[in-house]
Amino acid sequence: MRDQDFASPRRRRFDDDDPNFLKRLSHDFDTAWDTSDAPSEDDDTYTTWDAPGVLHGPEPRPGWVVTELAARDAELGILKTGKEADVHLVERAVPDGRRSLLAAKRYRAAEHRMFHRDSGYLEGRRVRESRVTRAMASRTSFGREAIAGQWAAAEFAALGQLWSLGVSVPYPVQLLGTELMLEFVGAPDGTAAPRLAQTRPSRPELESLWWQLVDGLRVLARAGVAHGDLSPYNLLVDGERLVFIDLPQIVDIVINPNGAQFLARDVANVARWFTGKGFAVDPEPLVVELLHDAGVR
Repeated sequence: MRDQDFASPRRRRFDDDDPNFLKRLSHDFDTAWDTSDAPSEDDDTYTTWDAPGVLHGPEPRPGWVVTELAARDAELGILKTGKEADVHLVERAVPDGRRSLLAAKRYRAAEHRMFHRDSGYLEGRRVRESRVTRAMASRTSFGREAIAGQWAAAEFAALGQLWSLGVSVPYPVQLLGTELMLEFVGAPDGTAAPRLAQTRPSRPELESLWWQLVDGLRVLARAGVAHGDLSPYNLLVDGERLVFIDLPQIVDIVINPNGAQFLARDVANVARWFTGKGFAVDPEPLVVELLHDAGVR
C-alpha cells in the first residue's frame, strides 16, 4: 500500500503548505493507526465504486483494488489538510473478505477553498463552454467550483497517464465529482510513508533517490508535462522507492507559456534539498535535458 502523510487520527490537522508543520508534528508520523479508534459498522457506507458518474483508474488494475459491490467504505480519519483539499484515510472492505486502505482526496467547497496559485497553472487549460471560462476567470462561486473540478480531473488524468507510463505514483482508483480515491502509500496499519523532507538518507540512499527522481522527471518531460509544484514535501519515500504525489497542478510544458519556468523551478527545488543533504547536484544541465526531451528546446 502507498500514499500520503499520516497524522494523529481524527484530531490533529495540519496545513501541508506550511513549511513548519513537519517540525511541529514530527512525532505523529511514526504513530501507527490505532484500531481501537476505528469507526463502528454504523459509520460505514456502501462503496462508491459503481456510483453514477464515477470514473475508474487505468487497466490493468492492481490486484488489491476492491471492486465488489458488496464492499463498504469506512472513514478512519484525516491524513492531511491543505489549502485546496483534505485527504482522508478510508478502508474499503468486503464483509469477511478483501480489504484495502485508500487515500480519499476531497477538494474543498468553494467558500472554504484557497486556490491561491491557480491562474498560472490553468494557463493552457480550456473548457468548451465560454460561460464556464468566464466564470473561472472572474472567480465566481460557480467558477471556483469549475476550477475545483479541473484540479480533481487534472490530477486523476495525470496519475492515470503517469501510472500507465511506469512512473512511481499512487494508483488512481476512482474519481467521483471532486473526490479522488487514491492508493494509500504506507503500511497496512495506516502508517504512511514519510515525505522526502522528513527523511535522513545515507549517501548511497541519497544517490538512489536522486536517480529515481531524475528517471521520473524524464518520463514526465517526454510526456510533455512537468509536476508544477515539486518539492521534498510532495515526494514520498516508501521503503527504498520514491513516489511522486500531489499532481493537481500538472503543467503542459509546451502549451503553458510558463511551462519551462515551472519545470526549472521543480528541478531547482529538489536539487537544493539534495545538495543541502550532502549530495551536490547542478540543476541546470538536467533542466536543459528535460526541456529537450519535452521538445521545447
